[in-house]
Amino acid sequence: MNLLAAVVALTLVVQGPPSLDAAAARVRAIDQADLASSLARAGLQAPASVTVTLVPEDAPFARESPRWIVGRAFGDANIVIFPGRVAAYPYDSLESVMRHEIVHLALFDRAAGRRLPRWFHEGVATSVEAGWGMGDELRLALAAMTGPTIHDVNELFRSDAQPDTMLAYLLAAALVNDLRERRGLEIPGRIASRVAEGLPFTQAFEREAGETPDAAAAHAWRTYRRWTTWLPTLASTSATWTLILILAFVAFAVRLRQRIARRRQWSEEDQWPVDE
Repeated sequence: MNLLAAVVALTLVVQGPPSLDAAAARVRAIDQADLASSLARAGLQAPASVTVTLVPEDAPFARESPRWIVGRAFGDANIVIFPGRVAAYPYDSLESVMRHEIVHLALFDRAAGRRLPRWFHEGVATSVEAGWGMGDELRLALAAMTGPTIHDVNELFRSDAQPDTMLAYLLAAALVNDLRERRGLEIPGRIASRVAEGLPFTQAFEREAGETPDAAAAHAWRTYRRWTTWLPTLASTSATWTLILILAFVAFAVRLRQRIARRRQWSEEDQWPVDE
């Protein structure tokens, strides 16, 4: 199937109060060709139809949801977005929220609804949504010093604290980005398809990546450790996390410039026919 044609045909059903009409218009105007290209590179495609519900901050559902939650994907066709929170990391625009959540739907569909770990879901979604490059080593220089395992990343995702969740996004995205560069950009889709066939995630990962998730994580952290030689030893874990977040925000501005250049390059590449 032509992945580009499939995703360009995506039907968006956007619902929300009149106060969010401007946000709804932006969601409907999302660049589907660019989205299709990004998904195809990851071995994924979006469902044919997606229902997007925009929730204002004064709605009961918004008041009951943690402030750092910007969007949620459900199953293979439903997304909830809180437009008033779009500035929260890892998103920098309403469009990036949509891209991020559609990647979740695509992963769910590719895995035939079977379970994929949170770190993999978020790592793939952030990698595809942001178009990360390996020039972002600075943001994880200190995290690499601790050599976190997959279990550590999962525990950070389970935390109710926003700094922990932010760090989990950074670690997961860096791991997936490193894996895609080494094993092929489309490896997320290949792993998910193995899971759809009935393999447990760890076995599916090893089959396609040729290594365990923890081995892949260790390789990713080694990439960042060379930045730590000039960093002083910090006395507390809390201080470590604080500095990591400061580095993340410093690198964020750099990433925006990189993204513009990368998207321009992708646009030029997309002029070539997409393989069947």
